[in-house]
Amino acid sequence: MLILKLAFRNLFRNTRRTLLTCILVSSSLVALILVDGLVLGATDIMIGGITHTLEGEAQVYRSGFRDNLEADLYIENPEPIMATLAADAGVMGYAPRVLVGGMVASSYNTTGGLIYGVDYRQEENVSLIREAIIEGSYLTGGDREILIGKPMAELLEVEIGDRIILTAATVNTNDIAQELFRVSGVFEFGPDEMDETYVFINLPKAQGFLGMENHLHQIAIRFHDREDSRNRQLPLLQSLNQGNIEALGWLDLQPAFGAMIDMTNYSTAIVGAILFLLTSLGVINSMFMAIYERIYEFGVAKAIGTRPGQIISLVLVEALLLALLSCAAGIVIGYLANHYFSIHGVPMGEFEAAGVAIRGNVETRVALYQYINFPFYVTLLTLVAALYPAWFASRIVPTQALQRAL
Repeated sequence: MLILKLAFRNLFRNTRRTLLTCILVSSSLVALILVDGLVLGATDIMIGGITHTLEGEAQVYRSGFRDNLEADLYIENPEPIMATLAADAGVMGYAPRVLVGGMVASSYNTTGGLIYGVDYRQEENVSLIREAIIEGSYLTGGDREILIGKPMAELLEVEIGDRIILTAATVNTNDIAQELFRVSGVFEFGPDEMDETYVFINLPKAQGFLGMENHLHQIAIRFHDREDSRNRQLPLLQSLNQGNIEALGWLDLQPAFGAMIDMTNYSTAIVGAILFLLTSLGVINSMFMAIYERIYEFGVAKAIGTRPGQIISLVLVEALLLALLSCAAGIVIGYLANHYFSIHGVPMGEFEAAGVAIRGNVETRVALYQYINFPFYVTLLTLVAALYPAWFASRIVPTQALQRAL
């Protein structure tokens, strides 16, 4: 208690220096909290851009289909799979699809495209096709409806109601099939790859067009709990992995993207290391100045028999109090700032990352560990930074200190 009382009094001998050091330490903590919140927010946007736009959080397909989208590799009996998904309480929605590469032609131009046959009702629980419509209307189940991207519409020089001819090879026989459609809607997801090449038609029409009867190429899944999509041992996915059928979450579907997400986690550590290094230098400087001001007192204390360990304890307790005060301020300011930007977002302009278009403000994410782990690290670092000044103070020679000489 005596050491604690002395440390508290010593800390406020020079209030200005203590306040400036607290501002330095707390500012580092606030910056670290905001950087981590921004990284989490940007990561959420990128994951959502991949999983919620069209890909889904998990997919069921026949082995080898995703390698080159070979149309003959289809799921022959999808009904039991869809029944399992419908009965699982963790599944928010699933979307049966067929996919095939083909030609998209108008009266003015022709281009290659990836033709999606989708169930327009079930897609609303999995993808953002409806939300991406900027002209016309979403699919309604009509026989000859088709959705195309804005860049493709400009290339083909078509508008709502204009005719589009799709040409593709049927499954198994590879016969060339053609069908006439009319543009019912124009979409804009953001990434050029999707807007320039994807087209969407109704699932029954696509199955008849490709000679697939009730077969499917892909079933996209979305979960109630996003963490289920990261769980490689999820019982649902394990139960669907049978024979030539594969069921994988987005981490396995997009391994490169998953690795990039993991790399972003290191950015917080790098920023934190730099901030902590600069902060530790400020703490060391502040502690040395405090020791220099009281060097005569340390000399007297040593002369009357104060042990080096007691002096070390005194300096470290001062550092601990300094860290606690700084962290208290940093937690309050950091939470208020992080909460504000989680609502209003941080202006980031417009850019594309990993094929995901990010526009406008990036909202930060508030996480509990930011206000537990980070303050703990700051406190620990402050104590580590104070070790050398404390060791130096414990080795002061009384005869030199009494002469007020270092």
